[in-house]
Amino acid sequence: MLRTNFDSSIATDFAPHGSLCEWCGKSATQQLTALGGPRHNESGFFCSSCGEVFARAVAESLRDGAVSEANTIKHVSS
Repeated sequence: MLRTNFDSSIATDFAPHGSLCEWCGKSATQQLTALGGPRHNESGFFCSSCGEVFARAVAESLRDGAVSEANTIKHVSS
């Protein structure tokens, strides 16, 4: 899920030395920040496996938000 181009839904950076994963307590390897959608600017330090779960959660929230928005559009007849 993590993409390295500019249309990514996750910004990735290195975690400072000695940081721990916020979810499991293992050594953190990355800092991830959600971009856009309902999770915008949520971030934290993650190990690689928890980082993948976080990235999937962000992608799902963006997808669910798009589906919800599409369902609320009212069609206007001419």
